[in-house]
Amino acid sequence: MRHYYSCQKLKMKQADLPTPTPASIHEENSITCKIHKPTLKSPRMKKQFLIPLIALSLPFSSCTPVSPPDTDAQGNVKIVQPSSSLVSQGIKEFSLIKKKKKISHNSAYIAQTKRVATRLKRVIKLPGAQWEFIVFDDPTPNAFALPGGKVGIHSGLFQITQNDAGLAAVLGHEISHVTRNHAGARHKEAIGLAIGGLILDQISRSRGASDAERARLGAGYGAIATVGVALPHSRRAELEADRIGTLYMAKAGYDPREAIKMWQRFAAYSAKKGSARAPEFLRTHPLDTTRINALKAYLPTAMREYQRHR
Repeated sequence: MRHYYSCQKLKMKQADLPTPTPASIHEENSITCKIHKPTLKSPRMKKQFLIPLIALSLPFSSCTPVSPPDTDAQGNVKIVQPSSSLVSQGIKEFSLIKKKKKISHNSAYIAQTKRVATRLKRVIKLPGAQWEFIVFDDPTPNAFALPGGKVGIHSGLFQITQNDAGLAAVLGHEISHVTRNHAGARHKEAIGLAIGGLILDQISRSRGASDAERARLGAGYGAIATVGVALPHSRRAELEADRIGTLYMAKAGYDPREAIKMWQRFAAYSAKKGSARAPEFLRTHPLDTTRINALKAYLPTAMREYQRHR
């Protein structure tokens, strides 16, 4: 998924849609932060500028969307409906992707996708979804879901999912990002963080900061916003999608224990490829051990759903 935060510069875009990159399912994007200490004119001026910077960092949790519990007492997933504009953009984006990427004609992959999709669609209640599951001829082990019920699977994913249950775990995870409207939450978060940056810039300018000082303060704010808000929120969203994905596959009659096996295979693939081992606090995705342990802790809940629906 795209993340529009940078330690160097904080950006806002009109829409924040998941896109078909390796990071949208597993690859742990990391952020390299280089924070420049503002060279202000005096100790008094340092206090004048650093206090607003710290103060603006404290209420970040208020602009970070806090998701309600993801299931109700009966184990039903609570749907967070995306806006109509996000749905329209998702449908449009998927249409463009189909024109740009080569669609796979592998009969085995298509048949497996159809089987799994049919069972998942029965249990995933996404109002207004125009379901479409397409396998793309791409060796990258990846999948993605866009608002509107549009789901893409790379042919390279099947080497890791290996069976219907493994594929259900991945697709359930990706669709969970849509049913919990994580793209919409990120968009609101970006607005809040951008407003915070503008406020900080106005305060620094009103107190006589030079352009260079304002740039350094902006870099510091960007680092705090990224490491303190954007990345933790991204990791929480991934863990939530893992949980809900196991519920969806369990409700569809797939053994949720296969989800853990599938993520273990992904971890082994990542290790074999020598993926960067950045500290977790600088990553968009949790560490493999973190997400696998979290799934193991959630497994009793998912197994209850599996026993009810098998």
